[in-house]
Amino acid sequence: MTLVFVYGTLKHGCCNHHYLTGQQFLGEARTAPGFTLYSLGDYPGLVHSGDPTRQVTGEIWSVTELCLAQLDQLEGVGEQLYKRVPISLAPPFDQTAAETYVYLQGIAGRTELGSDWRDNTNRP
Repeated sequence: MTLVFVYGTLKHGCCNHHYLTGQQFLGEARTAPGFTLYSLGDYPGLVHSGDPTRQVTGEIWSVTELCLAQLDQLEGVGEQLYKRVPISLAPPFDQTAAETYVYLQGIAGRTELGSDWRDNTNRP
């Protein structure tokens, strides 16, 4: 099992949450300082922030290797859209070894979202 921090379309109530069916939800979480989100249209991209006070909110999931492979494919790891990396989290998960997906492409011209992203793709 691998612990994964999700912050966008994979969260509860969002359009890709079905990829986590059958996996174990551990709770809501925040990154350690130094991360922010940018809008990429219908989904967000997590990047390192130059502002050491920025944190991103999301969820922690324990997933199987099969699920992790499916998430890697969804996130475009093979196409170098995102990279799955270890991430530091804020308490109470600060001692938890988790991974997340960091956006690898440029953010010039993208809107900074800050700490939270809401899925608007399922709403009229």
